[in-house]
Amino acid sequence: MRVEKIYPVGFASNCYLLTENGKDAVAIDPAQPRILKKAEALGFAVRFVLLTHGHFDHIGGCAALQKAGAKIGCLREERALVLGRDNLAFAMGADLAPFTVDFTFCGGERLSLCGMEIAVLSSPGHTAGGACYLAGRELFTGDTLFRESVGRTDLPTGNAAALAESLRRLASLEGEYPIRPGHGEDSTLSHEKKYNGWLQC
Repeated sequence: MRVEKIYPVGFASNCYLLTENGKDAVAIDPAQPRILKKAEALGFAVRFVLLTHGHFDHIGGCAALQKAGAKIGCLREERALVLGRDNLAFAMGADLAPFTVDFTFCGGERLSLCGMEIAVLSSPGHTAGGACYLAGRELFTGDTLFRESVGRTDLPTGNAAALAESLRRLASLEGEYPIRPGHGEDSTLSHEKKYNGWLQC
């Protein structure tokens, strides 16, 4: 599996493009419309989009990708936030083109997309329907877990106790995993267990 990380321009999340055959791709958190052109420049056709959660800074490229043929998916509990005012686009004055959620899923499911098996890990806390994705040995954590930090819980549907439990489950994973966060630089699970106080708790 090949992973391409696309850093944002301005305030937005990291986006990740995953491909098995070098042609068909899954996008995780396409934050900006420019993701479509970046994917095309890499020779990828984005077939599916997976959202770690529904905040505006993670979903800004969904409309462009959906128009180009991609199917948009998120955890079932997050659908209302993705499509409603709690995505914070209105509050932040962000210009968010409308799109629809094509499919939903539950924590514990395994998705077979573009020849890749992707495990869905429910991780409420930053939002009620937050999710992490485990593809191969890569762990995509959205705004649940950052390098030596974690996501905030004071926004709509956030819950500190739920985040603590989600982090406990991530810390209980056996083996080593690269951490691909929603913002900032990559990390590893072993690094976070050693240096991130939230995981030590």
